[in-house]
Amino acid sequence: MRLSHALLTTAFVLAATTAQADGYKVALDGTFAPHAMPSLSGGVEGFNVDLAQAIGDKLGTEMEVIAAQFSGLIPALQAGTYDFLVAPTTVTAERAENLLFSEGFMDTNFAFTVPAGSDAMDGLDAFKGKTIAVNKGSVYESFLTDRAEEYGWEVVSYGTNTDAVEAVATGRADANLAGATVSAWAAKQNPRIDLSYEYPTGLVWAFPFRKDDTQTRNTIDTVLECLKTDGTMAALSEKWFGVTPAEGATIVTPTAGYGTPGFDGYDDTAHDVTCDL
Repeated sequence: MRLSHALLTTAFVLAATTAQADGYKVALDGTFAPHAMPSLSGGVEGFNVDLAQAIGDKLGTEMEVIAAQFSGLIPALQAGTYDFLVAPTTVTAERAENLLFSEGFMDTNFAFTVPAGSDAMDGLDAFKGKTIAVNKGSVYESFLTDRAEEYGWEVVSYGTNTDAVEAVATGRADANLAGATVSAWAAKQNPRIDLSYEYPTGLVWAFPFRKDDTQTRNTIDTVLECLKTDGTMAALSEKWFGVTPAEGATIVTPTAGYGTPGFDGYDDTAHDVTCDL
């Protein structure tokens, strides 16, 4: 007997949302504020810690969150130490050859911070001729250096992004460039700077899984879609970044299928967004 498309889709979603009875053991980098950072209680706190808990709450299962060095997370995942990673991980073609990815949970954009009260900046042209502070050795330094001749800005590098932000706050630089969430966190914590222009990279952060663990990937992907539509992701953004997500942003917009479109491992199977998990 041939099942209807609706029944097939329902059966697929139900199979995809079967949580492990004994919970999940997941990991992240515990030094990447505001996504994960040491808490006063001795554990870790942050956007991704809360997101992991929200996933567990939706599935009615335990989430054991382990903080470890980022460089060791993927090898440990492949070795079976963790069920999946909840660390912000940029989806790339090279990584997708060896890992399954969920759909993106957030855009991996860059953002500038400027002195508090500065005029609104719209686009890279607004920073022409400016002095821009940046963390030495970061992708943001490379981005600025590669475009210095085109835009005429002066790139000043610091040992930490905290020092680069302080240069803006004290008038030694006109702007700082870092990851969008890091910049938003800095502006939220420091009244002497404002969050400014966000540069879209076209990349997303997603959760990595072992290549053969399609069921867990699909389960978590389905939960992420729910959290994007029920207001959870927007609330976490406001809590940790002080930013209300724009309509259409990845953090509040479910992606069709399972995984990240355009990368190995993506499954375009149609299914409805549901919070009935």
